Amino acid sequence: MGNAARDSKRVRDVLSASELHKLQTEQFRHDQRNHSDIICLSKPDRLKHYGLHFAKYAGRMARGTKEAIAFERTVTDAALVCFSAANTLHQRLDAFEAKNVGQQDHLLVLTDAAGRFADACEKIDHLEEFVSIAREANLDILNWILVVSADFDFDLRSNIMQRRKELASRQFFVEET
Repeated sequence: MGNAARDSKRVRDVLSASELHKLQTEQFRHDQRNHSDIICLSKPDRLKHYGLHFAKYAGRMARGTKEAIAFERTVTDAALVCFSAANTLHQRLDAFEAKNVGQQDHLLVLTDAAGRFADACEKIDHLEEFVSIAREANLDILNWILVVSADFDFDLRSNIMQRRKELASRQFFVEET
């Protein structure tokens, strides 16, 4: 197996299709319980909210070591928002085919995808085609998440579960049934 094939397999191994499906469906339940302020928004407003999150994460990455929030948390938060955006877009992430992006600059990849997601959100107000742009950008953000997780040997799965617990603890008044 050549280097490119090995790198591509390494990226695909971060989260399998079945894990992506499970995490995406769990995100739907998590959002219903913990983010009622966002889930009650119209779909266009939710997408704009997620677009702002992606821009925020690109800013964090651009600040590098000057950023107070850890790199791993930013990647994890981006994954959670990516799942939420996919749910809003009716986008099945388990059909996603991860790809290795080679030696591209991680910041440029994220910034490009976040910018395209924002472009899609801006098109909503003009009643222009936006869904396909948002879906493609969201997949590119997912690919970025998987690539940086593989490149930095980051346990994305565990960090997602931990971050969801942190976010759920904020909603102390919501009892489990």
